[in-house]
Amino acid sequence: MNKYIKIAVAAVLIFLGLYMMFFTRSLGWGIIVFLLAAAPILLFFKNEYILLAFWQLRKQNMEKAGEWLKNITDYKTQLHKTQYGYFHYLMGLTQAQDHPTKVEPFMKKALEYGLNMKHDRAMATLNLAAAAISKGRKQEGQKLLDEAKRLDSAGMMTDQIKMMKDQLKMPTMQKHMHNPNMRNRGKFF
Repeated sequence: MNKYIKIAVAAVLIFLGLYMMFFTRSLGWGIIVFLLAAAPILLFFKNEYILLAFWQLRKQNMEKAGEWLKNITDYKTQLHKTQYGYFHYLMGLTQAQDHPTKVEPFMKKALEYGLNMKHDRAMATLNLAAAAISKGRKQEGQKLLDEAKRLDSAGMMTDQIKMMKDQLKMPTMQKHMHNPNMRNRGKFF
């Protein structure tokens, strides 16, 4: 649903509440209609599909969260600007297990649009560091890990950061695959 339709529904409900309070003299029903007008206003700033996707992520149900996010067809018309970052963040999290190569652009966009919570920024930065390390960009991965450690003030991701720093210390397999002693192996046998 377009975000401006929600505001129009809220305006209609407010006018209906005013009509009920002043013209029909039913004060109780007017207050109830005013309270109902708060729901579309809330859903203007916090999209219902993003809220449902967060709910499914709390239950560790990535597939269902991805299904809720697929209902957002055009995020610029359906979401408020403050929700753009969280849309990309959630898309990245839901695709992290099945398609780890697709996570990096989503997390970059999420950080570009902005995330409100510090631990969300830390998680996005940690995912970017994992993508950089997997592609062999160790220096960029180290910088991103340091930034993720700085953002993780609650210490929720210390184990993951430590594990990734240990992974950085390991030599890459690409450098050791070209063993000159192995080139002629099996040639004369």
